[in-house]
Amino acid sequence: MKTVLHVGCGPQKKSNINGFNNDKWKEIRFDIDKEVKPDILGTLTDMKLVETNSVDAIYSSHNIEHVFPHEVPIVLKEFYRVLKDDGMVVLRCPDLQSACAAIVDDKLLEPLYEASGFKIAPIDLLYGWRESLALGNEYMAHKCGFTYSVLNSLFLEAGFKINYGGRNPDVFELFIVSFKQEKTEAEAESLGRPFLPL
Repeated sequence: MKTVLHVGCGPQKKSNINGFNNDKWKEIRFDIDKEVKPDILGTLTDMKLVETNSVDAIYSSHNIEHVFPHEVPIVLKEFYRVLKDDGMVVLRCPDLQSACAAIVDDKLLEPLYEASGFKIAPIDLLYGWRESLALGNEYMAHKCGFTYSVLNSLFLEAGFKINYGGRNPDVFELFIVSFKQEKTEAEAESLGRPFLPL
């Protein structure tokens, strides 16, 4: 059985994650918030409780935007460190390019889509989900953001060899599957596609 480190897991379980929702994967839940009862308590920039070369995959959905821009390379180096040599990262985050297109159209506060029954506007993609922030969950504040080309470059600069991904404009989201080992573009797409919400 392979292991997936579910980084910033919150209350979500792997049963809701494309590609990991089967018996081939054992989930290790990792989060900064002790209230969600993670297996490992830690931060994206300090994953010292996760052993080097110990997991087959990392899944991170809407977490990397919660660190400052200068911390992003630290996060990606930590991802690289804890992955086995043939490991991969599956990551999703807000698409600032799509959010900014809506803002240019003067739709800063207009709902773009719904997630878990809540309406998400461009301001939520830029600064963090207002509903949760209003309840005092400061972990939900956004400190940086990405376009796909920037995200792609950051993974390569961190040592990952090839990425498969792009933009999902229906939900104003970026997705990337990044591999620690060399793959052809066809291999990267074939291996990465089952893990994406497309």
